[in-house]
Amino acid sequence: MKIAVLGTIAVGLVAEVDRLPRPGETVLSRGLTREPAGMGTLQAIAAARLGAEVALYGRIGADPFGDEILTALHGAGVDIAPVERMPRLPTGASLVLSAPNGQFLAAHAAGANAEVNEGYVISFLPQIREVDALLLDHILPLQAVAALLRGLPPTQPLVVLHPMPLVDAPSLPWERVDFIIGGHDAGTVPAGAPTGAEEAARLGQPFLDRGVRHVVTLASGEGAYLVEKAGTTRFPVPEPLVPSPEVRAAFSAALAVRLAAGRGPYEAVGFANAAATLAAARREGPRSFPTAAEVQESLSRPSLPPG
Repeated sequence: MKIAVLGTIAVGLVAEVDRLPRPGETVLSRGLTREPAGMGTLQAIAAARLGAEVALYGRIGADPFGDEILTALHGAGVDIAPVERMPRLPTGASLVLSAPNGQFLAAHAAGANAEVNEGYVISFLPQIREVDALLLDHILPLQAVAALLRGLPPTQPLVVLHPMPLVDAPSLPWERVDFIIGGHDAGTVPAGAPTGAEEAARLGQPFLDRGVRHVVTLASGEGAYLVEKAGTTRFPVPEPLVPSPEVRAAFSAALAVRLAAGRGPYEAVGFANAAATLAAARREGPRSFPTAAEVQESLSRPSLPPG
């Protein structure tokens, strides 16, 4: 199956710390690593690991960081021909503090990602229209995201948008989005607050009302919730996991790959949940992403049913 990814491309500078600092506090790091980052980069690598034919669309700087990212993407089997170099802008960068429990703090400098504009996406519409599924990063400039959605045929390709917007974005043609993926921290809700399922439904309903077909939320410690007009279904995980960028990329890529293969939403969300769980257990950046065979082997073990 063919997957197109339009998303942020960045280098990640990750500092391992024993605990996250409080505001104004400095903590010592146990080490610093540099690795491919950005949701577009991570989703493309994750989808390729699952056996899809993947092309990545976006912009990076003409600098050494950009060279490193392209080398990593090419090594993962991702088609990088559509990625454009921007000589006057730096490659995007993410600064991450990562604690042993999976919690993290991050800041993102857009760099060349900010120049993914309407002209760029329209120039690649003929290729993107022919794929089976499109993974779309809402962090990119809104005008470019909207232009791409408006330029797609009514039903093909299947569109998975991530992350769920935190602010109203009425200019987007929501009816062209098949799945939108968001998150909430169900593990820290106070007593008397809505349950995970209730919170997922609360977050998802406004998007269903706008025409989005399915909403998926990832809840820390609880797994995934699929929100549809017919109701909300929980897909539990065997161990609590924090939805880090790698975990979210593994989930969204696996969801798109399974849907592109013609599977239904329930099977696809279950497959994505298993892929995310494997990535969370490994915690090795882009090297965490499982293969399709590894996900299938994981699914063959006894597990909790959807709730």
